[in-house]
Amino acid sequence: MNAKPDVRLPAVSVIMPVLDEERHLRGAVQAILAQEYAGEMEVVIALGPSTDRTDEIAAELVRDDPRVHTVPNPTGRTPAALNAAIKASRHPIVVRVDGHGMLSPNYIATAVRLLEETGAQNVGGIMHAEGENDWERAVAAAMTSKIGVGNAAFHTGGEAGPAETVYLGVFRREALEQQGGYNEEFIRAQDWELNFRIREAGGQIWFSPELKVSYRPRPSVRALAKQYKDYGRWRHVVARYHEGSINLRYLAPPTAVCAMAAGIVLGAALTPWGFVIPGGYLAAIVAGSVPAGKGLPAAARLRIPVALATMHMSWGWGFLTSPRSLARRVIASRRPAVPNSP
Repeated sequence: MNAKPDVRLPAVSVIMPVLDEERHLRGAVQAILAQEYAGEMEVVIALGPSTDRTDEIAAELVRDDPRVHTVPNPTGRTPAALNAAIKASRHPIVVRVDGHGMLSPNYIATAVRLLEETGAQNVGGIMHAEGENDWERAVAAAMTSKIGVGNAAFHTGGEAGPAETVYLGVFRREALEQQGGYNEEFIRAQDWELNFRIREAGGQIWFSPELKVSYRPRPSVRALAKQYKDYGRWRHVVARYHEGSINLRYLAPPTAVCAMAAGIVLGAALTPWGFVIPGGYLAAIVAGSVPAGKGLPAAARLRIPVALATMHMSWGWGFLTSPRSLARRVIASRRPAVPNSP
């Protein structure tokens, strides 16, 4: 039997969008239920149309613990799942967790404390990528290095303070309700877009390295390429949707793609000197992979340049080829997707 919740602490709703997560779902939910937090807690899993055993595992989790509930998400889209789970939840603090994310034991307790200390509307921390084989370890190294992702604190760490966005997030419910929840047009980049709106409304997003979520990287080059192409495509949508939301870090990958293409064309058509550009890029990622791969097995270290190039080129290509049809511009008076609590 679970101990009686401490009513002096704010109750917490953990929301989790899942689709084809049989590999990690049970462990992710168990990490939530084992949190070192004495307040009341519920877990709401939004189930997309999975083709594996995700629904079966979710049903077992519901059966085994009364704190776990499920809601349907017929579209399978992440923002729709998040809004459905928010609507079905009931507590004043809302914690977003993915089906392949593993919370550190004191994650929720620390986040609740930080919300109180900072007055922020959303707090979050580090996306701590961890691999289970040599390829995944290489991707994890690339995703946590500055040569891979620039100076994004939620990937590489840094000092606590206000931020543009954070990984996942622990929200005050009123902030979500004020913004109408997640914009369901944004299949990707919905976190960045929501945090932008919260900041535009005068709210604060707070990053803290005290908060850590273990993340499992994509298991193949193809899956990683698709992930980062989608990131680039949808980050460009955010830039079109919210003027002033772009910075130089986001322009680096598309610039690299254009420079590589120009160098190859120039080298093939006019002068071998054109190959200096792609050659220089390859030399840079090989050199950058050395410190990134410190402590890893040789097989993982050798794969880091492949992971870096896949991330950079896929993100940049996605940004450059992002069609305007991906998301319609919504009028300012759009109806909230998440109704206010009674």
